[in-house]
Amino acid sequence: MANKSGVLHSLMLIFITWMGNMRCCAITVDPPEDLAVLDSGRLGQMQITWSPPSCLTKMTECRPQYQLEYFNTYKNNWEILRTPSRTYGAQFDPSKDVHIRVYTILNGECTNNTMIMSENCTEMILKPPSTGLLGTEAKAFICVYHNMENLECSWTRGLKTPPSALQNLYFWHRSLDQAVECPSYILSGGVRKGCNFPGKSLPEFTDIYFCVNGSSREGPLKATFFSLQIQNQVKVTAPDKLHLQTSSDTELEFHWENPTGRLPAHCLEWEVRHHHVGAEGKISLNHIHTEKPSLTLPFSNSSKRNCFKVRSRLNSYCVDQSFWSDWSLETCHPDVDSRETTLGREMNSVSIYIYIAVVIIVVLVVCLCVWAALNMRKSGPQKKVDSLLPKLLTNNLSQRVSKIYSGKKTCIDVVI
Repeated sequence: MANKSGVLHSLMLIFITWMGNMRCCAITVDPPEDLAVLDSGRLGQMQITWSPPSCLTKMTECRPQYQLEYFNTYKNNWEILRTPSRTYGAQFDPSKDVHIRVYTILNGECTNNTMIMSENCTEMILKPPSTGLLGTEAKAFICVYHNMENLECSWTRGLKTPPSALQNLYFWHRSLDQAVECPSYILSGGVRKGCNFPGKSLPEFTDIYFCVNGSSREGPLKATFFSLQIQNQVKVTAPDKLHLQTSSDTELEFHWENPTGRLPAHCLEWEVRHHHVGAEGKISLNHIHTEKPSLTLPFSNSSKRNCFKVRSRLNSYCVDQSFWSDWSLETCHPDVDSRETTLGREMNSVSIYIYIAVVIIVVLVVCLCVWAALNMRKSGPQKKVDSLLPKLLTNNLSQRVSKIYSGKKTCIDVVI
């Protein structure tokens, strides 16, 4: 009996201890403790740490997990993850509030394999430091990855940025130990307005973080932070080799060449701008999207004109977003240049005929003037110039002169 009583007593103690643990850590499990955020000096890369609730320090039946929630200011949404670790690295915009919440989760023998999460959380909100002159932060920050060959970022100055201020750009990604300054600044009137990253100096499909700050005599400028992946900033060069021809009396074939460089052909999409002038002068404008660098359209000989422009970009299957290229030069059927050349030749022929006629008239007039001058000298110096007028009027040649050139005073003016 004594042995049975001892066993029962032991079982009662175990049950009471288990119930106490259930009350402490399962039914009303506490949230984590000692939540802290450490700035690593990498443009907002921060290390979040916490400790398990004190009531779980001696618990061995269940290994706690944690639910971390933090507000991603770059994506403007809450990021939620679960981890058995007690530390996590996350990227924040240092110019905005840092908002973090952590919960405790139990699941295992201690909870009869039922997942239980703490009703409350440990929460932290960190305010950004109020440094920098107001109104001096960089504006309109944009990066363009030209043909996937070189990245160019640019920005504009804030309205209250002092003229003597010097702005700097720093960037960081996970392959770097610390933030790095711009390798080649773009200057405009001696002022830094952008940064050029030649070649493949930045990795693709990786979050890259930028900071534009600066200094001035009046004090430090307000820093601004940006995040992007460069494959989402691609701008393709405009197509420059367009070919337009009629394959038959009913079809018009239009094709062009892919841009050179690293651009994958299967990632390109195209937009064609078709300007059509019908037989009766009716004008239509269509935009056609295609995934191939060619287009076949119905054609009629009665059409007066078909003109095309093309632009391209990377499609949504390869990147999240991209920029449209500039429009190509316009190509038309019939060709504008040939029509203008023909018209120019006709105009040149007409001009030549006009010039020849003018030269002939001028030569005749000059000859007439010379003849008149010679007659004046033969008649004697004592005669006045006005006495030549009746003779010219009575002469047969005067009738020809009046037909060729109507200004009778011209010869007189030349002689004088």
